[in-house]
Amino acid sequence: MVRLGFPLLVLTTMTGLGVCTLLRGQDASAPANEPTGKVHLVPAPKEPHPFSPDAQSPQAALSIEFRPADQMTAQDKLLAADAQSSIGEHAGLDGFDLENGQWTYEQIVCPALPNHLFLQYKRNSGAGDLTVFSASIPRGSEGRVRIVPILKRGYSLFSPAPINALTISAFNHIRGEEQEDANQSWLGNGLCYAALAGAHPEISSPDDLVDANTPIPSMTAILQVRNDQGEVIQFADKSAKPRPMEWSMTFTRQGRLVKATHAPATMLRAKQVPNTTPTIVRTVPQG
Repeated sequence: MVRLGFPLLVLTTMTGLGVCTLLRGQDASAPANEPTGKVHLVPAPKEPHPFSPDAQSPQAALSIEFRPADQMTAQDKLLAADAQSSIGEHAGLDGFDLENGQWTYEQIVCPALPNHLFLQYKRNSGAGDLTVFSASIPRGSEGRVRIVPILKRGYSLFSPAPINALTISAFNHIRGEEQEDANQSWLGNGLCYAALAGAHPEISSPDDLVDANTPIPSMTAILQVRNDQGEVIQFADKSAKPRPMEWSMTFTRQGRLVKATHAPATMLRAKQVPNTTPTIVRTVPQG
């Protein structure tokens, strides 16, 4: 298990993986004059895993950037413009009419999935009347535009986007189109999934430890490597309102996302430690 954490939190690295060798007898195809009883060391076959625990950069971003449309690069603006008709068509199939109302969009910057442009569309028609969806646009010829429904007039479609089967399916297709580029950052994948599902994820940093009365999430970010279940990405989003939320995403050994959960985070408070140990005075009976 690989943790990304900070002071006051216990950091450990654990994996269920190992490297072993098998002792094999003399190969039947060996020459007749080869000495008998020779031992060959054969490495055990490696099980596939979508993310390498060592691939995570120490400088991994702790949040996802949401870039206003007017600050996007010229290349991304052109790509977004070219995809507008396709986005409108696919969004319409999910009940989002881009022809009606005042829509705005911003870019979801996901370095972990570099071969896609991600946009989040919003239409705010007043208090409690917010419509939101995300769109994925492939940068190359592989893949197609995909829509992730989030809210329609303030309500989740089908089920909340963080755990929705449609969100999971879209994310798997996006990762498939990315191919090997999708496996470079386990934390980046987790944050990008959360952003596509409507969150503005942000992980705690040492600056959050303001004082002993300020609660913080008990977990930052963890990659669990399991022999039986593939790998699990977990992190706490401190920016969620009204309280921080914990995300958990389970991937198969082949890299397919099969489960996502989203629940209130467990919080803890830092305890102040006295600078000096109190002096204990004991009265000794007179003999």
